[in-house]
Amino acid sequence: MITDEKEASKAYNFMANQYHDLRTKKYPGYWMYNELLEVPSTIELLGNVNGKKILDFGCGSGIYTKNLTKRGAIIKGFDISEEMLKIAKAENPGLDLRLGSGYKIPFDEKFDIVFASLVLDYFSNWDKAFKQVKKVLKKGGFFIFSIGNPVSECTKKIKIRGQKLRVLGKISYFDEKKLYATWKNIRGKNIKVVSNHKTYETIIKTILKNDFEIVDYKDCFPLEKAKKLFPQEYAFTSKFPYFCAWKVKLK
Repeated sequence: MITDEKEASKAYNFMANQYHDLRTKKYPGYWMYNELLEVPSTIELLGNVNGKKILDFGCGSGIYTKNLTKRGAIIKGFDISEEMLKIAKAENPGLDLRLGSGYKIPFDEKFDIVFASLVLDYFSNWDKAFKQVKKVLKKGGFFIFSIGNPVSECTKKIKIRGQKLRVLGKISYFDEKKLYATWKNIRGKNIKVVSNHKTYETIIKTILKNDFEIVDYKDCFPLEKAKKLFPQEYAFTSKFPYFCAWKVKLK
């Protein structure tokens, strides 16, 4: 197994239940960044999924799986984390959800759409992951994925005259390397979660050389209701490109 997937699997196995609770209970800490920021943009790129056969690449605890099933999609999925998959299966009884790697997708059939929400960041070898997506995607099918914004990954927090700011300089934008974020107080301890920084140039060239064309793109912007529910987070994410979402088509 590739090292980056091992790291992600270890982290999510440890925090699976708490992560799912943070994503699904009313107004918990992480709810803003997913349900009011990343999810709406990615759902918009998906469009009408009624009757579409979709592979949930890195289905996690099955939150998107349930959402898309309700929208009429025919869903199958997989994840590297056994504990997250247990929750996904409980949340989506009867669906074909498998333990598996994005470097070796555990399905042989073809799908209309492959969908990966905030998953590709965990992969150091995007070229290998894209080749796997090609194997299970119909010709003319769509690969829709969201990631951390490549520019925002390079910023660091500073304080000048009492004002909190973000500036470039955490790493060089051109230095494609592993980054670690600290998720605080997960089951009573801080957990380091890995991501792999890529430049826009690398992302675009990876898409093109694997026979995909870019058909749409979104810088994720928070929903208006986040302004009242999470005023600080809204003020930040309405000015700062935190996530982005891509829609690419297999030629």
